[in-house]
Amino acid sequence: MKQPMIEEQQITQTLEQNYMPYAMSVIISRAIPEIDGFKPSHRKLLYTMYKMGLLSGNRTKSANVVGQTMRLNPHGDQAIYETMVRLTEGNGSLLLPLVDSKGNFGRQYSRDMAYAASRYTEVKLSKVCSEIFRDMDKNTIDFVDNYDGTMKEPVLLPTTFPNVLANPNQGIAVGMASNICSFNLRELCEATVLVMKDPEADLLEVMPAPDFPFGASIIYNKDEMREIYKTGRGSFKMRATYSYDKKQNCIDITEIPYTTTVEAIVEKIVDLVKASKIKEISDIRDETDKTGMKLTIDLKRGTDPEKLMAKLYRMTPLQDSFGCNFNILVEGSPLVLGVNDILCEWLRFRRSCVLRSVAFDIAKKSDKLHLLEGLALILLDIDKAVKIVRETEEDSLVVPNLMAGFGIDEVQAEFVAEIKLRNLNKDYILKHVAEIENLKAEIADLEEVQKSKAKVNKIIEKQLREAAKKYGFDRRTQLISEEEVSVDIKEEQLVEDYPIKLFRTKDNYLKKISLVSLRTSGEQRLKEDDCIIQEVDASNRSELLFFAESGDVYKLRASDIPDGKASQLGEYLPNLLGMAEKDNILGMILSDDYSGHLLFAFANGKCAKIPLSSYATKSNRKKLTGGFSTNSPLVGMLHLKQDIEIMLISTADKALTVNTEKIPVKTTRSSQGVNVFTLRKNATVKQVTPADQSGIGNTSHYRSRNIPAAGSIIRDADKGIEQIGFDFGIPEE
Repeated sequence: MKQPMIEEQQITQTLEQNYMPYAMSVIISRAIPEIDGFKPSHRKLLYTMYKMGLLSGNRTKSANVVGQTMRLNPHGDQAIYETMVRLTEGNGSLLLPLVDSKGNFGRQYSRDMAYAASRYTEVKLSKVCSEIFRDMDKNTIDFVDNYDGTMKEPVLLPTTFPNVLANPNQGIAVGMASNICSFNLRELCEATVLVMKDPEADLLEVMPAPDFPFGASIIYNKDEMREIYKTGRGSFKMRATYSYDKKQNCIDITEIPYTTTVEAIVEKIVDLVKASKIKEISDIRDETDKTGMKLTIDLKRGTDPEKLMAKLYRMTPLQDSFGCNFNILVEGSPLVLGVNDILCEWLRFRRSCVLRSVAFDIAKKSDKLHLLEGLALILLDIDKAVKIVRETEEDSLVVPNLMAGFGIDEVQAEFVAEIKLRNLNKDYILKHVAEIENLKAEIADLEEVQKSKAKVNKIIEKQLREAAKKYGFDRRTQLISEEEVSVDIKEEQLVEDYPIKLFRTKDNYLKKISLVSLRTSGEQRLKEDDCIIQEVDASNRSELLFFAESGDVYKLRASDIPDGKASQLGEYLPNLLGMAEKDNILGMILSDDYSGHLLFAFANGKCAKIPLSSYATKSNRKKLTGGFSTNSPLVGMLHLKQDIEIMLISTADKALTVNTEKIPVKTTRSSQGVNVFTLRKNATVKQVTPADQSGIGNTSHYRSRNIPAAGSIIRDADKGIEQIGFDFGIPEE
């Protein structure tokens, strides 16, 4: 019987057999950096350059390096070259570049600046790599076979400083990620020495914050930074550095946050200008050249540069956050560690490298000492040694005869036998024998280092201070306190303030027209069969509340509505508010300070009086659920800045005048309110207005001292007075 092509299999079994090996491979062999600060792709590339002799001498074409690296990294030439680009001084991604470069390698701060092909660029290892590969040939680290078993490659590199924190490093694996910021080399080496003496030391005193290649500024919060140092997780804010050219009336931005690009900033500013949210900018251009990054913003006359920059910091990537996730591989296991813990792990790794280097030196010196001790025995009778060699008939017997004649072993005898005839003199032999005591002293010292953790630490400290002195530089990223930023302009001050008029139509269109534009406009353009049901004077800084039939309340800032003209239809509210198409706007309320109360009148004769402050929120929420009761249809709403007399009119042609002070305040937004108008069977309230705008004469005739009340039939004599428009805008059915 023919077997089916598709076989059923448990999903857990599939994941375990097929997906888990892939996931672990990505985590361990590709995306997460190890304790030496490198991912496998970085390590293979740098080691290839080291074996090519590019630590000294002239640069070579990048294509040569890429080709050689493919012997260790079979992921294709383009992937290898992209890895190299990030490591170069020309690209500027690293605070401490590892590859000295010549040619166009693009720039980290530019998304669109492409790097040249590998055949046009040249590279060699930068000088700091002498610390990365120090004592590489002294068995300091383990080697493994490459992918096809034809050569060896290092598991880690024996870097003499904590490179894992010296350069920024980002990686996305399967189910986890890593995002490590860079620290200034001088500060980092000092912090490492401090951790060596006290693993729980507070590093903020010597290494207050990260340092980045672009410079810029960190908005410094000591408690937040301490938490990042402790846990390895958290975020901090960065902002661009600028200067104001008064003569040219322009702002020059020369440093931007590491997390963004020039193009992203320009696009966001252009979008804001097009949306009329920023009106102070006349032009923006990228003036980046060989001297460095420069973004120039031309200002309109009379613009305050500080206020504009405060607005841009808030609305564009000129201020951005860096999210820390110090996830590194320690002995093959991914761990999220704080700065102290990372430095402790690095010190443990580095001590192992130093001890292996010391063991290598002891072995080499011991071998040399053993040879010289054999040579010292020859010194006692050189003529005897010459005689033994001369009288030996066969070449293969020279070494055994020397061993028998002087009581030395085979290695020593081989060494003596290889001495040239011209060196068989006392001067040569005495000079070499004099080294014996020095070698014994050196070996003794090295053996003492092996036994003493303190002496190993001294070696590490010496190497750290040498690296800091030779390759360190001043901090590039400056620190500004939160207090300096907190005195910035408030958010509402960032919004341009000017008088506007809002028009809301029956078909849910909204127009925002400045009074300056309104004076020169003609007749309002509307859709066929549409009409204006609400007209409100406002400010561009006002907040608007839209009450929907569903009971939800939508909040919108007037500044977020594009400026329009009378000749335009306006903005369609469901799109502007992000509300459901089937929902319908019942009313619009304007507020600057959320003072006063909202009065809701329902068809069943109840009224709810709710503080407007109930709709104020600390966050910029755009939608509030449960904005008012939906148990009975809403027929009207009034914004009460103080208590007034209102008139309710029912479908039974009855009217009731009530002072709103008699209606108790309810704190719950969705309250059903209290009975105000006692209605006949099948009758409902159809209208609520301020009494003086009701269109009914002699409103005192319909006044009631207490509520609820049944009201009075509207007299013919009180009808027919022209009704004045009011501003709550409930559309008539």
